[in-house]
Amino acid sequence: MADTKEQAPPLTGFRDLVAHFEKGPKPDRSTWRIGTEHEKFAFYKDTLEPVPYEGERGIGALLNGLADTYGWQRIKEGENTIALKQGMASITLEPGGQFELSGAPLEHLHQTCSETGSHLAQLRDVAGKLGIAFLGMGFSPIWSLEETPIMPKGRYKIMRDYMAKVGRLGRQMMFRSSTVQVNLDFGSEADMVKKFRVGLALQPIATALFAASPFAEGRLNGFLSYRGHIWSDTDPDRTGMLPFVFEDGMGFERYAQYALDVPMYFVYRNGKYIDCAGQSFRAFMDGKMPVLPGERPTAQDWEDHLTTIFPEVRLKTYLEMRGADSGPWSRLCALPAFWAGLLYDDAALEAAWSLVKSWTAEDRESLRRTVPFLGLRAPIRGNSARDIAQATLAIARQGLKSRGITDSSGQDETHFLTELDDIASTGVTPAERLIERYKTEWGGDVRRVFEACAY
Repeated sequence: MADTKEQAPPLTGFRDLVAHFEKGPKPDRSTWRIGTEHEKFAFYKDTLEPVPYEGERGIGALLNGLADTYGWQRIKEGENTIALKQGMASITLEPGGQFELSGAPLEHLHQTCSETGSHLAQLRDVAGKLGIAFLGMGFSPIWSLEETPIMPKGRYKIMRDYMAKVGRLGRQMMFRSSTVQVNLDFGSEADMVKKFRVGLALQPIATALFAASPFAEGRLNGFLSYRGHIWSDTDPDRTGMLPFVFEDGMGFERYAQYALDVPMYFVYRNGKYIDCAGQSFRAFMDGKMPVLPGERPTAQDWEDHLTTIFPEVRLKTYLEMRGADSGPWSRLCALPAFWAGLLYDDAALEAAWSLVKSWTAEDRESLRRTVPFLGLRAPIRGNSARDIAQATLAIARQGLKSRGITDSSGQDETHFLTELDDIASTGVTPAERLIERYKTEWGGDVRRVFEACAY
């Protein structure tokens, strides 16, 4: 693929940065879409070892097999196939080989679940012949960091080196965690702000409902969502609950100011990633970045930079909900149901905001930090996360009911919440169910999770 960034005109000032976000609003809600992304761990069925990139049974071979069999278009970095594209969907690799489907923007949840099912069927076909299967949970349960393979993507080497300087757990996030997230539209700047606030406040509730990372290196790690905990000590400059989102004056300009001050990782030029980790995008705007003296950023550089920011909710030209551990197929469909139910119906959005609007920044941060340990037992303003989860799910269910979108058998979208309703009503997270099995039927053998949570 030819590199066109060198020919692109440079950004001229702050307004150009804001203009990127101003492309996002979709006033016509019939054009709102749901995009679901999920990651999973590839492992060899015979040995339970992680799958490296190289070799006849490696990740590279798997990507090429999918391209050959199902017509995916290869995306290369040097000689390596590092991603696939088909229409609006793509398959990408996380740093430790976590295999990610970035789904197409779809109209409703029936399509979302069908897309996920089709993807997993293709994987079973191609990966099965290579002896590879996939594990759906939030953190790799037995492999050490040293045993985890490294994918041949230039940006990841830069990130890996920088992560060690800014937080204790950044490399754990990169190489050993897996998530499911959903991308949603907004109608206007004001609608974005309201959805952003509700999304941030309730992100820890999603973390609790989806908590599925209680194991590490063959034993219990002391958490229900270790993946959730990792984000509290990854890189304070680019993660967290973003208290400014709840302040007066929040909008596209305020988020652009925030993003402008997040240290950079890299600039992409002529097919290569140039390391500028820790340097300032503001200096880049002034033509004063040491690695590219005199050069100013393009719109693509800004978009690239925005992908290196990892708050609990992320703004692009849409909003990304980022708080959940990966899990089985049913929960991959449940996460977009949870958020679309809350955010895509006006009455539901208002009810969700009423639930959380009295919470302070300290309340939100406390909930975020206690949920990875306590799950649905985490306290919040005299209630528990379980109380909030049940109230939130009732709102989401009504929101989906109001959408009234049915499948060929006449079922609406509410049935995708059933598993979450069960988790909230019992107060028992997926992680606690796994821990119970570990202590009883598995006899303390974490390796049994590869049967319980494989696709």
